[in-house]
Amino acid sequence: MLKEKTPLKKALSAIHLWAIAVGLVISGEYFGWNYGWNVAGTVGMLWATGIVTILYIAFVFSFTELTTAIPEAGGPFAYANRAFGPAGAVIAAFTTLVEFLFATPAIAYALGSYIHFLDPSFSIIHTAVLMYVIFTIINLLGIKESAVFTLIVTLLAVAELLLYLGVTAPHFKMNNFLQNGTPFGWHGVFAALPFAIWFYLAIEGVAMVAEEVKTPHRTIPIGYITGIGTLAFLALAVMVITGGIGDWQLLAKIDYPLPQAVGMVLGKDNQLTRLFTGIGLFGLVASFHSIITGVSRQIFALARENYLPAFLSKVHPRFKTPYWALIASSIVGIICIYTGTTDKLIILSALGAVSMYIISMLSLFKLRKKEPNLLRTFKTPFYPYMPMVALVLSLVCLVAICYFNFELSLIFFTALIASLVIFFALGKHKI
Repeated sequence: MLKEKTPLKKALSAIHLWAIAVGLVISGEYFGWNYGWNVAGTVGMLWATGIVTILYIAFVFSFTELTTAIPEAGGPFAYANRAFGPAGAVIAAFTTLVEFLFATPAIAYALGSYIHFLDPSFSIIHTAVLMYVIFTIINLLGIKESAVFTLIVTLLAVAELLLYLGVTAPHFKMNNFLQNGTPFGWHGVFAALPFAIWFYLAIEGVAMVAEEVKTPHRTIPIGYITGIGTLAFLALAVMVITGGIGDWQLLAKIDYPLPQAVGMVLGKDNQLTRLFTGIGLFGLVASFHSIITGVSRQIFALARENYLPAFLSKVHPRFKTPYWALIASSIVGIICIYTGTTDKLIILSALGAVSMYIISMLSLFKLRKKEPNLLRTFKTPFYPYMPMVALVLSLVCLVAICYFNFELSLIFFTALIASLVIFFALGKHKI
């Protein structure tokens, strides 16, 4: 007898999805991308970001077809399962979990760094752990309440980035931006790809709340497309302006480049600098909170389909949220805070992301042939060229990340193969 699916509450509108899409990603504008300057320079990183922006635009328009046709909390897992069966589902599930599970502690660590910058008496690690506890509790209270919180902090985060651009743009000088702009040539451009991916990584998390969306066929495309447009503008503007206000090399290895940049313009002791650092937490909070939401839904969906222990699919009787999935993802994230560094966590997260993009685009092509009559309320424009662009650029990014980060990639693919072996050895594919 088939197991009845546990329902999630449908409460999200287009504005909520825009907030979740932008909120999932917006911390990427606040930190992480600047590590790309360290390996590519400003101009090299700009080239990498241009490549990745094209990738994400093509990916979002293609991925939206899958999300609206199969609006399930599993997201990529559900699409790959329908296209390729259990093996495809395991690959999609593993890569998505790696992306989200490692992105979250990276943001938590940056939150700790921001607060430590404001007051050195706060421990970075202890503050990061406290953030996990607070935002797990907020997520437990319900998707509508969680989405309203996301909307508020996302609006504040976008407003702050616009304020940042207003403060720093008058001090922009092209000579500063071009100074030693490509120290490592094209070699550096490819090395910077995972940090350019960080600008947009996790926007696909919108798919994981698809079961909680009202009128998904109309709402999801609006949320995705307005979200990627907002993020592309902010990513390019923040990176270029920041690179031209002074010596960009001073910002290439820290977790709080924007407060430091404001300090370069106004002085570190200026009250506006400290104020900016304080409200800068909104961008990190928006992403941290939204990714916790996304990864918990992925774990919930996997458990519901017997790919993870069944207790992880339990829904709270009052709040209608997957409480064990939320708790489990937070425990894993807290462990990662004590074992990783920000740049390595970003690289692992990007590795999971591009691998998931590849299996998702292959699922799109497969389902077009396998299920031509599937109701597709949104169809990928310029098919098959747009998903092909997303697929090819994802493969380029994957090869580049593996080439420049061989040991991390070896760990990633070894764990993926082990997951497949264990899954089939336990006979899970027969359930």
